[in-house]
Amino acid sequence: MKNIGIWIDKEKAHIVVCTEHGEKLSTLQSNVEFYNPKGGSRSKTRWGPQDVVQDSKYLEREKHQLKAYFKKLVKMVTDADALAIFGPAETGEKFEKELLEKHPKLASKVKTVTRSDSMTNNQVKALIRDFFNKDKG
Repeated sequence: MKNIGIWIDKEKAHIVVCTEHGEKLSTLQSNVEFYNPKGGSRSKTRWGPQDVVQDSKYLEREKHQLKAYFKKLVKMVTDADALAIFGPAETGEKFEKELLEKHPKLASKVKTVTRSDSMTNNQVKALIRDFFNKDKG
């Protein structure tokens, strides 16, 4: 039995593989750029032109980077018997949506998608170990 738990946010994913021999933690960096617009700039002249920040361009780039991140993540968890997804923001829900759309067989193995705060590596391992041990009993 191979249970895999994922703690995921936009920056990285911690993947914990639980087998009868113990658990193994690996980390996948997302390479999603952090985007924080500072706003447009004003012209020196009164009533002059303004620079407008194009949010759509950055959001589209982020969407493509997330898709590539999820694709790598799917390759790492394809052989799971059960999946549990945790994370602080909506990235886990976006990952589940991607699984439902593109990988329905893997999506059927998802046991939970739960929001949880940032954690250390040991806390992530404990959370996932406890989740699957509770699931057994």
